[in-house]
Amino acid sequence: MSITERAAELQPDLVALRRALHRTPELGLTLPRTQERVLTALDGLPLEITLGTGLSSVTAVLRGGRPGGAVLLRGDMDALPVTENSGVAYASRVPGAMHACGHDLHTAGLVGAATLLAERREHLHGDVVFMFQPGEEGHNGAGAMIEEGVLEAAGRPLDAAFALHVAANKLPGGLVATRPGTVTSASDVLRVTVRGRGGHGSTPASAQDPVPVACEIVTALQTWVTRRFDVFDPVVVTVGTFHAGTQQNVIPETATFEATVRSYSEAAHARLVEGLPRLARGIARAHGVEAEVAYDVQYPVTVNDPGETAFALDTARELLGPTQVWQAPDPANGSEDFAFVLQRTPGAMLLVGAAPEGVDAVSAPMNHSPRAVFDDRVLQRQAALLTVLAEERLARGAAA
Repeated sequence: MSITERAAELQPDLVALRRALHRTPELGLTLPRTQERVLTALDGLPLEITLGTGLSSVTAVLRGGRPGGAVLLRGDMDALPVTENSGVAYASRVPGAMHACGHDLHTAGLVGAATLLAERREHLHGDVVFMFQPGEEGHNGAGAMIEEGVLEAAGRPLDAAFALHVAANKLPGGLVATRPGTVTSASDVLRVTVRGRGGHGSTPASAQDPVPVACEIVTALQTWVTRRFDVFDPVVVTVGTFHAGTQQNVIPETATFEATVRSYSEAAHARLVEGLPRLARGIARAHGVEAEVAYDVQYPVTVNDPGETAFALDTARELLGPTQVWQAPDPANGSEDFAFVLQRTPGAMLLVGAAPEGVDAVSAPMNHSPRAVFDDRVLQRQAALLTVLAEERLARGAAA
């Protein structure tokens, strides 16, 4: 039986697992119910399992029957603080939490790959590390698992690492896409508080109004990035919150805003870390007030290794057919903490289209939307692709 045929047999179990996870989403680094479901799904497989101490992670190692290297496969498990409005029958039962980014599919797909690879264990040229990761959505779960030793779990250096990420829109259902080099952006947070001196709204000259200063900084941020960065190495700064004052005739003491900052190269990222705080403080000083600035570096640029990306694309084309695999011309706009794995191990992240059948992928609700819907049909494709990537990469390493 081929891998795709066996994956199709597993499909009903994978759907059941995915929908159970979707109904009971958990946030952040502590996912006890999710961890329990993963352990139940893996029960009986010949795996060496280690649980996280500072987070609800699961690291499972499959020892191959033949000598060789080691490959890591990652699946993230956490949900988002979003109230679901998708209308699906298996919608979240947890108020304010939803698997709006498809991590429930990643988890179920990785369970499927673990099952398939365990069945083929005697033919594997080395070991496979399955990384079931909490806290991808802004909690640095990958960094925490790295600190706890996931990259050393096989007892030998990793040859490569791979991860899949589903997309609710843009990519037609089942289509696989990736690219060498930058595949997702870096993500940082800029927080600015302008401190003035409050007073009556009718006499601003007797106060120090922080609101127009903060507004000027917001506008200057946009001008600065368009004039200081190459259009072919873009930067995105989006102010998502702005808070000041309590009443229309009161000049407040402070004005505060927060922005997400995205960049696509390490060089641009380094300039942002230094330049944005300097710009905000300089404008505030020019107006005779102070700006408290915090620049939080979250996730670096996710960079696919060119050789491993070429291997992954060729492997996917052989498994799925050339019309089902696409080398993307541009990076994705989101960010990923799989970047921390790829900083230490060559590998690749691939996107899998999961727009529902009969829905226009271009106009479908995107990841993180409360209306996002992901097609269960991609589960068997995920499981099969992860299996082949691990199996073929180990065989390639053994033959080198």
